[in-house]
Amino acid sequence: MILHVDMDAFYASVEELDRPELVGRPVIVAGDPHSRGVVSAANYVARTFGVHSAMPSATAHRLCPQGVFMPVRMDRYVDVSHEIQEIFYRYTPLVEPLSLDEAFLDVSGSVGLFGPAEQIGRRIKDEIRDELQLVASVGVAPNMFLAKIASDLDKPDGLVVVDENNIQAFLDPLPVSRIWGVGRVSNQTLDGLGIRTVAQLRAASLDLLRDKFGNMGDHLWQLAHGIDDRSVVPDHEAKSISHETTFATDIADMQTLQACLLQLTEQVARRLRRHGLTARTVHIKVRFADFRTVTRNQTLAEATDLTDELWRTASEMLANRLPKNHPAVRLVGMGVSGFDELGQSQGLLFDQEERRRQGKLDSVTDEILNRFGKGSIGRAGTMGGDEE
Repeated sequence: MILHVDMDAFYASVEELDRPELVGRPVIVAGDPHSRGVVSAANYVARTFGVHSAMPSATAHRLCPQGVFMPVRMDRYVDVSHEIQEIFYRYTPLVEPLSLDEAFLDVSGSVGLFGPAEQIGRRIKDEIRDELQLVASVGVAPNMFLAKIASDLDKPDGLVVVDENNIQAFLDPLPVSRIWGVGRVSNQTLDGLGIRTVAQLRAASLDLLRDKFGNMGDHLWQLAHGIDDRSVVPDHEAKSISHETTFATDIADMQTLQACLLQLTEQVARRLRRHGLTARTVHIKVRFADFRTVTRNQTLAEATDLTDELWRTASEMLANRLPKNHPAVRLVGMGVSGFDELGQSQGLLFDQEERRRQGKLDSVTDEILNRFGKGSIGRAGTMGGDEE
């Protein structure tokens, strides 16, 4: 059985945790509402005003002028995320983080010690609430796709279990937009075919779906039938480390996209350093509003775990290696692969003194966060984009 644990309004909830006087007020993590920034997170009070992640800060201020706008404190969120993951590891070593605020857990081998998967999910929720004063929603299901959907169905503070004998009864009434990969454009295409629910998608012929969506048609058909054969891959076994975010609304502004990519790069670099790894190849992934997806990668002269080196490479690919006049972007991702054990550096990419300075900056930042937690050390230019 697989658990998908998803923290509710994570960034905003951490701000409420550190400033209890904010509880009950519309909290928007975005920084200066008069800047060109975007909303990283909004609590559920703010969402009643129409505020959502990746919305321009100025728009959020217009919708909710009484909102409390808080700066992004990425390092604080990373620290809390580590505390959450420590709770996960009490129950299983098979933890695959997707972002700071969500992860998959394979608890198949844990039921003998801790009881049924539903009970494990409830214990994790309770421990996160009791120890960290935060709220998580949990989906429990036979595979990752179903667990992900389940965790999102009863937010906030949800616990939804999908029984292996009732998979189609669970999926069939849902709108097709719940299927991974069905965005605005593909949803419109399906609607034109009279396909609005998963049950209708499941009834469609595979030939029709292939004709309309190409190879994506096989993916839609499998998920409509509840089929997902992927396994949870923990960090220490992964051949790559990556983070991605899907925006609530498509984004065309390159400055906003670069800011979101920087945030993802910081998360990936910190995970590398935590596991004592360096990476040789940098990847970016971009999905456009028309659902076309492109990936770009670049192999470095030597492996690195330095945030600045990874960021320069990822940033250059985003700025210069996408198709010209491309549509707005609905998803951006950043990842690394080609791992080496730490200590293989030959000093080829940067001046050696500069690399030592960057390495010291990263290691000191990590040490402060690990020891003191509430430090607000951050890299200039980080803005939002994470979905919650």
